Amino acid sequence: MPMYGTVARMRVKSGHEQQLQAMNDEWTRGRGRQVEGFVASYVLRPDERPDELILVAIFRDRDTYRANASDPEQDRWFRQMREHLDSDPEWTDGELVFASTGGGG
Repeated sequence: MPMYGTVARMRVKSGHEQQLQAMNDEWTRGRGRQVEGFVASYVLRPDERPDELILVAIFRDRDTYRANASDPEQDRWFRQMREHLDSDPEWTDGELVFASTGGGG
């Protein structure tokens, strides 16, 4: 079964990036370790749009992604995160078709 995930384009309220990062760190340390199928997440800031963040979240498969997305605890966390955004994120869900990893560094 192929991996599955989402990409979210988010416009962060002015002065709220640190709170958003703290929430992300908290999710990763706590809930992220408990969510079945969670593989990884990445957040990047586009050079040409510094007031935006792009989130990529990867799950083992579609079923574990959907289970997390429909979990009331995840919804509670999302509603807290949403307070730091100008508007709802633009979500794109889909199957992970290609992946490459390198040595890093």
